Formats: sequence, structure tokens, C-alpha cells
Amino acid sequence: MYLGILLHGICYDFFFVTGHIYTDKKAGPEIKSAAQGLITLATYGVGMLIGFSVAGQITESFRTADGHDWQTIWLIPAGISFVVMLLFTFFFTDNKKLNAG
Repeated sequence: MYLGILLHGICYDFFFVTGHIYTDKKAGPEIKSAAQGLITLATYGVGMLIGFSVAGQITESFRTADGHDWQTIWLIPAGISFVVMLLFTFFFTDNKKLNAG
């Protein structure tokens, strides 16, 4: 349980907080507010709507006579996350280096 809580905190920081910081730095002062609003809509709005819908479908697909096959249910999003991490690692480029100060 504690490992799950720790992992959730790390994932939250790296996905949501880092995404907002990066967007803030890349957008510039002119469109900073609009960019933050767009990323919030994409992650907390549309992203969660799609995520909850897919999660429900996955959970219902692995219903058993005794309940659910939770190991398989949790392996699917873990696999999706791994593929996304690989895509991000190989295809994300930051053409302009950000100043550290």
C-alpha cells in the first residue's frame, strides 16, 4: 500500500507538475495563462474522461465469476504507461534549452 502511495506521488509530480512547469516556461508571458488552461483541459478534462472510460471497459472485460482478474487489469495500464514512456524517451525533443535561472 505504501509503495502504491509513493508511486502515485512520483507519477503525479512527473506528469502533472512537470507538465505545467514546462508549459509555463515554453509559452512565455503573452500566452502563459491560455497554455496553462489548455493543458489543464487536456489532462484533467478530456484526458480523465477518456481514461475513466477505458478503465471501465478494461475492468468489465476481466470480470470473473469470483469478481475481477485484478492482476491483468493493472498490467494493462502499466503496459500502456511503459509504451508511452518509450515514445516520450525516443521522440520528445526540446529544441531550445531553457535557462536555469
